[in-house]
Amino acid sequence: MYKSLIRPALFRFDPEKIHYFTFDFLKKFCRIPGAISFLKSKFQLNDPRLEREVFGLKFRNPVGLAAGFDKDAKLFKELSALGFGFIEVGTVTPKPQPGNEKKRIFRLKADQAIINRMGFNNEGVEAMVKRLKNNKDVLIGGNIGKNKVTPNDKAADDYLFSFEALFDHVNYFVVNVSSPNTPNLRELQDKEPLKKLLNILQERNLTKQKPKPILLKIAPDLTDEQLMDIIEIVEETRIAGLIATNTTISREGLKSEKKDETGGLSGKPLTRRSTEVIRFLSEKSGNAFPIIGVGGIHSAEDAIEKLEAGASLVQLYTGFIYEGPALIKQINEKILEKGM
Repeated sequence: MYKSLIRPALFRFDPEKIHYFTFDFLKKFCRIPGAISFLKSKFQLNDPRLEREVFGLKFRNPVGLAAGFDKDAKLFKELSALGFGFIEVGTVTPKPQPGNEKKRIFRLKADQAIINRMGFNNEGVEAMVKRLKNNKDVLIGGNIGKNKVTPNDKAADDYLFSFEALFDHVNYFVVNVSSPNTPNLRELQDKEPLKKLLNILQERNLTKQKPKPILLKIAPDLTDEQLMDIIEIVEETRIAGLIATNTTISREGLKSEKKDETGGLSGKPLTRRSTEVIRFLSEKSGNAFPIIGVGGIHSAEDAIEKLEAGASLVQLYTGFIYEGPALIKQINEKILEKGM
């Protein structure tokens, strides 16, 4: 029903406008008595065999929602009812910012992909904290970034600010230095700046009574040499793991007319590369740390490939938009079928 009726209707409208429309609709729908229970009965698959313990946290299933969908933690409860095992909110910055000029999201239907150049548009970390204070049972990851106006040599201050603000309200943190849509942000992926940033966060983290897992989200465009540096950095800084991968700046093999739009590409064209990165990191590190696999998961088989390549958990974004909420349950059913 979603792919034959709902998606064609949604795809007739501007991607960003329809995103907020569906957010508003789902929020209002879930206020109807019994609506949350209905969604859970239709989409959730509760089975103890799906539970995973990763970096000290217990996930009810290994399928999560990637950052970027619920930027301001406005819909995490409702999205959780669709069957996700965890929700990653953000990317959030210390101060509110509007992001880049519109139009900034483009569907590439022929490629089952999306290009976005949102630019960390969000209402700021304080607004997010207010919403997360009401969370009771959804496992939440907090994806943090820097404000556009903050120079790279002051970036650590931004990450620390959001880290402190969110510490009591999220289960794990993700350091986002791999978005292509904030000027010069990816320079923080270079070995020395990245090591410095992660060490600063870890030093603060270890002053806490119960430190939280810190993960790093990396781009799919890194070379093998850079990936080896990432492995070394994870080991040296002792962060909890990696998320592989963010969007790509590559446009190889695309067919759609809008392929030359500036921004990060997500969706089906990223399937193979993100899996390659996961496999490389897993094999070269000797499975030394957990990896959350994300990028081009449009089917249960895509998710299984990432798990077999070395991912401990997976996340959806563009595949969720193209395939609908049934994809979450399909992946969990396939995991059970394979006994993984």
